Amino acid sequence: MQTIIAPSILAANFANLQKDIEMVNSSSADWFHLDVMDGLFVPNISFGMPIVKSINNLTSKPLDVHLMIVDPERYINKFVDLNASIITVHYEACKNLKETLKKIRFNNIKSGVAINPETPINVIEEFIEEADLICIMSVNPGFGGQKFIKNTYNKIEKLNEIIIKNETSTLIEVDGGVSNINAEKLINLGANVLVSGNYIFKAEDPLKNINLLKSF
Repeated sequence: MQTIIAPSILAANFANLQKDIEMVNSSSADWFHLDVMDGLFVPNISFGMPIVKSINNLTSKPLDVHLMIVDPERYINKFVDLNASIITVHYEACKNLKETLKKIRFNNIKSGVAINPETPINVIEEFIEEADLICIMSVNPGFGGQKFIKNTYNKIEKLNEIIIKNETSTLIEVDGGVSNINAEKLINLGANVLVSGNYIFKAEDPLKNINLLKSF
């Protein structure tokens, strides 16, 4: 499959968000990646449901909603109503991860599990059959613009082995520090979805950088 590029709105210009959304709409990017942070699970607050609703009203591209919040199961139905196409919750934040993933899927939405850099990848195997997507955090969650953690490469390889062993079609998403420098290696190791923030939105020519990521 062709690599999916998901620009991370966290890095967009919120003083003129519509302009950046229209830029992504006109680009070869595939999804909008939306980081919802509560200031509890991660030491930052990003945006909530009104922003997600606004983006949904301005695009027909899938919304890849990444819930960096405690007890995310409380809000699944709200993000279903906001037309999320993918809802990803954190392994570290869920009291009952299997039930949460089943709840997401029950609403005909792709289910995702994100894991923090310090979490070993083998914990995912127990949930791989309930997950349509695994998001490997390649930076510490909470803030954009961080340096890519190279151990991510090893995690992708191990996750690929788990997916093959269990014969699932789970997508591998990489989130954090993704750019033209590491994109090709990530894809060659098995990544299917690349989330990129600053590399796109802080660029002199964002469309060019999106196209470059799509070209690998």
